[in-house]
Amino acid sequence: MMTALGAGAALGLAGCISAPEEGSVSANDTEAQDEELDAAKTTDVDRVAADPTDVPDPINRSSSVEHDVTLTTQEVTAELEPGVTFDFMTFEGRVPGPMIRVRRGDTVNLTLESEDANSLPHNIDFHAVYGPGGGAEDTTIGPGESATISFQAMYPGVHIYHCAVSNMDQHISAGMYGAILVEPEDGLPEVDRELYFGQNEIYTNGDAGQEGHHKFDFEAMKKEEPTYVTFNGEPHAFTGDRYGPIEVEQDESVRIFLSNGGPNLASSWHAIGNVWTKLYRDGSLASEPDKYVETCPVRPGTVAAAEIDTPVPQPIKIVDHSLTRAARKGALGVIQVNGEERPEIFNPNP
Repeated sequence: MMTALGAGAALGLAGCISAPEEGSVSANDTEAQDEELDAAKTTDVDRVAADPTDVPDPINRSSSVEHDVTLTTQEVTAELEPGVTFDFMTFEGRVPGPMIRVRRGDTVNLTLESEDANSLPHNIDFHAVYGPGGGAEDTTIGPGESATISFQAMYPGVHIYHCAVSNMDQHISAGMYGAILVEPEDGLPEVDRELYFGQNEIYTNGDAGQEGHHKFDFEAMKKEEPTYVTFNGEPHAFTGDRYGPIEVEQDESVRIFLSNGGPNLASSWHAIGNVWTKLYRDGSLASEPDKYVETCPVRPGTVAAAEIDTPVPQPIKIVDHSLTRAARKGALGVIQVNGEERPEIFNPNP
């Protein structure tokens, strides 16, 4: 049986994030451009930012099954923002890579493939796997090669997967991470909608917003000084100036997954104008969730899951509350709640 695979900026919005003051910079502005960049490259794909609504359906069965899953590693050139190109490394051409969803006790036959056009070795380390390197040792492949492993999903939770070659920090920064959701035997509580985001830092030889082709900068990564901090690989991707907010309806319950690839920075995960009604810290779905948490640390190499209620129409800004990252480096996305005003809950003009 095949498992299901999940195949600028809102800076002017009110709340914790507001418009930068005159003379300041954001992901769409540039500080001192000390280094002249090469011209922007021709892109291979229209975008790398994965659709947050692309989440496999919840599991509705009481027995274990076997899944055949294939992931293809792809090195692609795409825009970080208009006029700014970067060489990404991906699973299936998207950041984060597709979510894999199974049930505890299921068996996964995982084939990792590398496109002929790739230039580097890749592999995959599943944090949901008992085995050498989480599978990394036995899936290390070069361009044009493939490898297959089989594993049983023995412990529930939502876990990260990522490339784990010797320069794994570079590969993860460039987009090679995702999530595998291992549902408990009894499943997860029903919600109306699920969304899937990834957070990663991108280290380049340019400034945020500086037009041209940005090359990967190892020295900036060693200093942990990223040019961008993104949700789904592109700064402010899910705002009105890019691909648009994610739309939900009033009174829907929404479960959100955040896979923090890092490779270095912990996220202060916060929903502006809302609260994490239920929070599964560190992806621990077998534990009772915390309730009504305002901000949650999500460390690199971790996937968190949280639920929100949507009683009033509004833009909910999902941010890393280390706010420079949200306002100036890109770690902000918008969930737009559509519906009728409820002045008994919130009244802007009492």
